[in-house]
Amino acid sequence: MQKFAKYAVNISRGREHSEAAPQYRSDFQRDRDRVIHSSAFRRLEYKTQVFINHEGDLFRTRLTHSLEVAQVGRSVANALDLNVDLVEAICLAHDLGHTPFGHSGQDVLNECMLQHGTGFEHNLQSLRIVTQLEERYAEFDGLNLTFETLEGILKHCSLAKAAELGELGLRFINKQQPSLEAQLANIADELAYNFHDLDDGLRANVLKLDQLEEVEIIRVELARITTKYPHLTGRRLHKELVRHLINTTIYELIDNCRANLDKYQPESVEEVHLLPAIIQYSPESFARQRELKKFLHQNMYKHYTVMQLRYKAEQVVRSLFSAFMSESRLLPDQFQARIQVDGLARVVADYISGMTDRYAFRLYNRLFTVENV
Repeated sequence: MQKFAKYAVNISRGREHSEAAPQYRSDFQRDRDRVIHSSAFRRLEYKTQVFINHEGDLFRTRLTHSLEVAQVGRSVANALDLNVDLVEAICLAHDLGHTPFGHSGQDVLNECMLQHGTGFEHNLQSLRIVTQLEERYAEFDGLNLTFETLEGILKHCSLAKAAELGELGLRFINKQQPSLEAQLANIADELAYNFHDLDDGLRANVLKLDQLEEVEIIRVELARITTKYPHLTGRRLHKELVRHLINTTIYELIDNCRANLDKYQPESVEEVHLLPAIIQYSPESFARQRELKKFLHQNMYKHYTVMQLRYKAEQVVRSLFSAFMSESRLLPDQFQARIQVDGLARVVADYISGMTDRYAFRLYNRLFTVENV
């Protein structure tokens, strides 16, 4: 059995719907298992990270990204004696509400929803999925996850929205920190996508190794690798680089978190809520991560091949949204049935955000492409 530190989450504050305690596993292991068995989790296999799924079998998807976030989270949680099962549950659930086509799909869906007096944010959609939209249990909608897992999924929230969420939104209103496990899941997400997007960019030949040397953290790691392995080239070199970058960054993060724990010495989860964020990079490490993020934004996310995919994805999402808003009878029956309760725009957003890339393309072609007969 894992040993928890006194500042780690040990006992849950409960679930919205009361249930008997699970046998042979913890509440947070039950949360993790429910996420893994959800329909939304399976759909992540065919949702874009950066490169649309059919562009290549080895590029990351939202599913592989979520697994990698969980792996990073578990490693750091073990080192800090945090609740590993809670961290894993949050990490695996954090992208359940993501749209097809990555951030491109989210941006367009948000634009469409803003025209109807609201917006779309995948973070809030993940919460909506696990509290309302999943249909797996006889006694309740959603997955009925613990308060602590829901807190971790809700990474950020406007004050107006927080006021609608009751106890779950209080920390935003009171300007308090979430649990250390929730803090860790958030930073593990950013760490994973920075380095794994870099890995995919190299595989796709969108980025070149010599181009990367303008980034300090990469230049330092490349120098270490080439000193030790002077004849290493090609894919082995780029894989070794990504491995070193992840290891170095995780070690730096753990060291800084330990220093913060020594500085603040929290005695309980309740004290954690009142302290500044503890799970964070040192200022020097944060600056290096920020430089890498800026480089990826300029040289990868804005690369013409990625922009072409983005443009195509935007057209698909925008066209589908317009079609469903114009004619609600195009929606499947189970979505039409919810229009009176949730409103047409929100139901359309639920439907589109739940699509995989290939389903969205197939539906777009069915609605807008004239085929030879």
